[in-house]
Amino acid sequence: MRKPQTVKALEELGRVQLSKSFFMREFLYSEISQIEGIPNIPSDPDLAIAAGKNLCERVLEPIQDALGRISIRSAYRSCAVNAKGAENKNQYNCASNEANYAEHIWDVKDSDGYMGATVCIVVTSFIPYYDRTQDWTALAWWIHDH
Repeated sequence: MRKPQTVKALEELGRVQLSKSFFMREFLYSEISQIEGIPNIPSDPDLAIAAGKNLCERVLEPIQDALGRISIRSAYRSCAVNAKGAENKNQYNCASNEANYAEHIWDVKDSDGYMGATVCIVVTSFIPYYDRTQDWTALAWWIHDH
């Protein structure tokens, strides 16, 4: 798939089903992109889709199956969006592009040639526990163990 250049092509990318519950569109939203007016569109959609499928099938679906609905908070970033976030470290808190290849930048392999994808999520069922305890470690250990 080529980098989308039209609304129709971007709609087609957004409709790619990454797993039983997740579509690419959910991972393309970015506040930095919205506020700064920088398109958040993969240059290599095929690599971004492959990385996203792996993330969704191997990590997100098992978490959602066990703990209930999860929400995507921050996921894919284009190089331009991430660079803007890294440029404004104190405001947007992004690492450099090089540090985010195969992490938030799904469509570029890292320096070792690995593909990858990072996502920040909210586990909805965990919110009441966290609100009571301010302790996130139980969830972290569950994810680690499973």
